[in-house]
Amino acid sequence: MDRVVLMLSVVCLGVSSQPITDSQRLFSIAVSRVQHLHLLAQRLFSEFESSLQTEEQRQLNKIFLQDFCNSDYIISPIDKHETQRSSVLKLLSISYRLVESWEFPSRSLSAGSAPRNQISPKLSELKTGILLLIRANQDAAEVFPDSSALQLAPYGNYYQSLGADESLRRTYELLACLKKDMHKVETYLTVAKCRLSPEANCTL
Repeated sequence: MDRVVLMLSVVCLGVSSQPITDSQRLFSIAVSRVQHLHLLAQRLFSEFESSLQTEEQRQLNKIFLQDFCNSDYIISPIDKHETQRSSVLKLLSISYRLVESWEFPSRSLSAGSAPRNQISPKLSELKTGILLLIRANQDAAEVFPDSSALQLAPYGNYYQSLGADESLRRTYELLACLKKDMHKVETYLTVAKCRLSPEANCTL
């Protein structure tokens, strides 16, 4: 999937005879931001995994495979074919919900290294950009739901005081889920952006 996203990004950045619209410009900014977040999440997760003992990695990976991310409650395309059939507005709306679901959990990742402190503000910037795209692409008759209705419950008791083992598991889950969700958003935004270019082939 990472290779597909990269290929679509290259295609969409190709020279077009059509003038660049405001919507295309907003999409380019949003895609760039989510790509940065996805790479940041990948790096943070890899660094965290590297800091663990082999047995800790095995146990956490086993637990995570049996668990699920908070954002899994958000209905999204199950495969590339459904993604391809989804409308631009649907892809934008799902992306918004995914980013919105991280408003609270991301705060628990902010303590510590400078890269971690970038997560919350960059998510906020991305959320604002996606909302602008939604407003630009929705029909006049459509009203996008109030953001308060899209907020999911925080990741369990992430804000409570946890023991050392539970805190380790929680950090592992948050970083793994952040990486997974930013990959989804990157895919959806890249496909939606590609459709604005009449000369591009957006088939996954």
